[in-house]
Amino acid sequence: MKKLIALIIGVALVSGMAGLAAAQGSSSMPAKEEKKTDKPVEAKKAAVQSASGTVRTTGADSLVVSGKAKGGKDAEWTFAVDAKTKVRKAGKNISAVDLAAGDAVLVRYHDQEGKHVADSVMVRAAKKPAAGTGKAETSKQDETKK
Repeated sequence: MKKLIALIIGVALVSGMAGLAAAQGSSSMPAKEEKKTDKPVEAKKAAVQSASGTVRTTGADSLVVSGKAKGGKDAEWTFAVDAKTKVRKAGKNISAVDLAAGDAVLVRYHDQEGKHVADSVMVRAAKKPAAGTGKAETSKQDETKK
């Protein structure tokens, strides 16, 4: 009887140790911790913001836009423009130097090292003239034909 009890306790002890060893070998927690420490804190992508207004000045590496800030106050932003910046006008890709003063634009940007860096610049279509002005010109042309 004593031998049977000793055998059961021995089997339980061995199976318990084997279970602990298997649990320790299959843990993936250290691998995740290494991934977290590999990435520097600064590598996080900055939040994308947007600004809407009109172009004041433009250059090969910068763009100045004036418009209204969120509070409704007049504001002026200077954006850094680089090779990654996408500039589109009338559905076509253009360069930043092709922008003209007075163009209405929507700029998507992020902050990097204290600068506003433009990700994309979309030129908005010019406003169409009021419907009444087209009729007045047509009636004047009709009068000159008579």
